[in-house]
Amino acid sequence: MIQTRILSINDPNAIRAAIDALQADELIVFPTETLYGLAGRINEISLQNIYAAKQRPEEKAIPVLIGGLEQLEQLATSIKPQVLALMQAFWPGALSLVLPKKEGLPATLTPYPGLAVRMPDHPFALQLLRQTGPLAVTSANISGGLNPTTAEEVYAQLNGRVSLILDSGRHPGGKASTIVDCQGEVPVLLREGPVPFDNILEAWNQDTYPT
Repeated sequence: MIQTRILSINDPNAIRAAIDALQADELIVFPTETLYGLAGRINEISLQNIYAAKQRPEEKAIPVLIGGLEQLEQLATSIKPQVLALMQAFWPGALSLVLPKKEGLPATLTPYPGLAVRMPDHPFALQLLRQTGPLAVTSANISGGLNPTTAEEVYAQLNGRVSLILDSGRHPGGKASTIVDCQGEVPVLLREGPVPFDNILEAWNQDTYPT
């Protein structure tokens, strides 16, 4: 059984403790602006640990969070100008984009051609992700369970399953991110969330795009 500890995000050792746990292929929980996230490195051991900790069906892909656009090259290929426009308009933020995944990523991450990627709008999450690189992150609950709003509620569900819970106090309990599939010629809404699809279509269909 794993010993689970709770550490405040304001603790000066929080980032170092998180990195040490991840490098040992252990799981951590940290806050984002939408939900508390259960995270591990993108390798077979950590991904299997995520599925086991959540009791999550393996046909369900795991999203990836990034701390900067330069990390995308590790994850995705063939990113269209329209997709860059969405990133420019809505990242960091509560929008997950399904992109053509790069060859060589573990099949355990996603059995599909696409990979859901997001840059969270949370200062601590971004600071952590800039140091760790991309992480596989999903909601910090047992599959089908309630999304926790405090570190104590995370602990109640995941004690003994994760190494470290990074506590940011009571979470407002925001909606999970909007998910949009960007692999085709037009964007496809997969899950409604905080970013309205009309706004996404407007950014996608603009006349000029970032380069």
